[in-house]
Amino acid sequence: MDIDGTHGYRETAPAVPSVPRPAAPPPMPQAPPTRPFEAWLRTPRHADAPGIYAFGHVPRPPEEPDRVPNRKLIGGAVLSALCGMLVWSLCADGYISFWFWPYLWITPEAWRVARPGDQLVAFSVTSRLYYVFCAAILIAVCGRFGNWMEVLRRFVLTPLARPRPEEAAAPPAPEADPVGWPELRDAGQPAVAERLAAEAREGRLNDVDYIRLHRAWRSVQADSSRLHAYTDAVLRHGAAACVHPSGARDLPTRAARHDLYTAQVRIGAAVDAQRNPYRYRGAGIALDPALLGTSLLAVGPPGSGKTRRVVRPVVESLCLQALAGTAAVVAVGAAGADLGPVDAFDVVIAIGDPASAYDLDLYGGTADPDEAAGMLAAAMLDGFEGPEADPRRAATALGQLLGPYRAAHGRFPAVPELRELLDGNAAALAALREALDDAGEHAWARGLAARERQSGRPGDIGALLADRIALLDRPAFAGFFDVTGRTRPFSLNSLEHPLRVRIDLPERGHAEASRMLTRLLLAQFIAAATARTDRSLFACLVLDDAAHTVTAEAVRGLQRLRSAHAGAVLALRGLDDVPEALRAALLGAAGCKVALSGMNTWDGKRFAEAWGTTWVEESDVTRTPDYSGGILKRTVRGIRRLFTGEAATTESVTVRRVERERWSASDLANQVPPGHAVASLTSVAGESSPPVLVNLWG
Repeated sequence: MDIDGTHGYRETAPAVPSVPRPAAPPPMPQAPPTRPFEAWLRTPRHADAPGIYAFGHVPRPPEEPDRVPNRKLIGGAVLSALCGMLVWSLCADGYISFWFWPYLWITPEAWRVARPGDQLVAFSVTSRLYYVFCAAILIAVCGRFGNWMEVLRRFVLTPLARPRPEEAAAPPAPEADPVGWPELRDAGQPAVAERLAAEAREGRLNDVDYIRLHRAWRSVQADSSRLHAYTDAVLRHGAAACVHPSGARDLPTRAARHDLYTAQVRIGAAVDAQRNPYRYRGAGIALDPALLGTSLLAVGPPGSGKTRRVVRPVVESLCLQALAGTAAVVAVGAAGADLGPVDAFDVVIAIGDPASAYDLDLYGGTADPDEAAGMLAAAMLDGFEGPEADPRRAATALGQLLGPYRAAHGRFPAVPELRELLDGNAAALAALREALDDAGEHAWARGLAARERQSGRPGDIGALLADRIALLDRPAFAGFFDVTGRTRPFSLNSLEHPLRVRIDLPERGHAEASRMLTRLLLAQFIAAATARTDRSLFACLVLDDAAHTVTAEAVRGLQRLRSAHAGAVLALRGLDDVPEALRAALLGAAGCKVALSGMNTWDGKRFAEAWGTTWVEESDVTRTPDYSGGILKRTVRGIRRLFTGEAATTESVTVRRVERERWSASDLANQVPPGHAVASLTSVAGESSPPVLVNLWG
């Protein structure tokens, strides 16, 4: 079934291989879910700040900066009660008699003189009332100094007013029960709603199915002509309706905690420490498309947990969202990188591996020579070349060859052919000129003639480009980057479909070629994501190793992704892998920044500058020798100094507000424990969080 065009590849370009559909609905995974579906759906979700894991989160009460610690509060209350009891006992035993004088002054003496047969009723009643009055005053004074009302509020009234766990997790009313699919019932589809509710009760519907079917229903609401197809598919297949083209309804394994209802994946927990913002302390920290849409930069040395604790959870979450029909993901890493099992992806491209079922389109599926030249130029120049390697000159030189070649042959040149043309091979240029004449494409001859004149001159950028493209003209890559149609090339212009793509690069032995391909993929992704006409899917590119990938054009492209409902995740071992002139710009372009443990102070300085400063209270303690007092006091101090060797001093404390860095370079390098990271997150709506210390193992 294909309701809205995102559940199948019927309109995909011929260069993109389609994923075959199963003949029948696939069975559910054998492994039972770790949490019952109904409990997952009914669990309350609260997120009062960007990046907080909303599933089951209980917001902290409002911050009280002057809040008295529990121990001090209870100690003061007990001490005031003991003092009150002591005063009362002394008064009752007559040790303190002046407390009774006011009573004697305001009452007549006749009340206290006994007569025959008189029981002194007036004295008995009024004296007891006076006792009660004095006791009430004593209790009020002790309660005021002991802060008894705060003790009562904090330890009695607040726990009683707080709902019990079973009340907080109580299911909603039957008419609003999400498990009963009320939106389908309200739309006059009770049979469809009952079928899905039965699937949920019997354990055949999971979180991916729920999100996928809800998205398909929203497409039906947008176009009523799809209603019959939707109801027919649900009544026939149940939870397996509108299934992803691969037939998968879940991943083989889940290594992280996910909440597809909010599209969040938990990466750790904020440390409950004074340094963290109040409402983040102890809360789970999660990532979602609203945050990844501003792009994420993770920096940390090998072994700090970049791949396992940040990159893989993000890839896993996006793969689940792709199965639900809400996202498309392209994960790029070295062969063997821990990005998840191969079965979790629809397309796996292992460049340099003859057994790879898919190939990579070197030109990104575009037919525009200028666009293809721009992407290739961004890939061939890594930003460390210097001023002579101008990307605009490189794009111009490539365009002077790609345009005529496509006009003459109907396709772009293969890697060996492009290398010969860039190298200024006379025979290759003459053959291209002759092919242009035979095709009657004389309009392209001027650009080709300009390239021939520049070829071989000192400072010609064609020689540099030829050396770079030669990195791909190796026996290890024979059969790849084919342009004749013999292979199954994949291009990134297919991001309008919920694809799960993994690209393995041959980093071992071909490190420079892998970096060039990574730059090419980043340029192609930016061009494809920003050119999409249908941006309903969130598209994300994940680079497990973005070393020598960031260029000036890439930084500008990252800023454009936010408005295109797309984002990128870049993982770096250090900012030294980025040209010095682009480090500050990269930190500014990435809305989400993660600094992992083990970072050096040079990188920490850049993060500290990006996170800015804040106002804090600083205490200065001044100690001066104590010369006060008489002869006796000075004698005692002298004896003390004789035995202890320390002179008596007086202390004066000065408290002032000063501006300090939120996290200094030294703190990032030395105060972040292993397995932790400092993260700041920004959403596409503009909400941002200050740096938060996160336990990635929490």
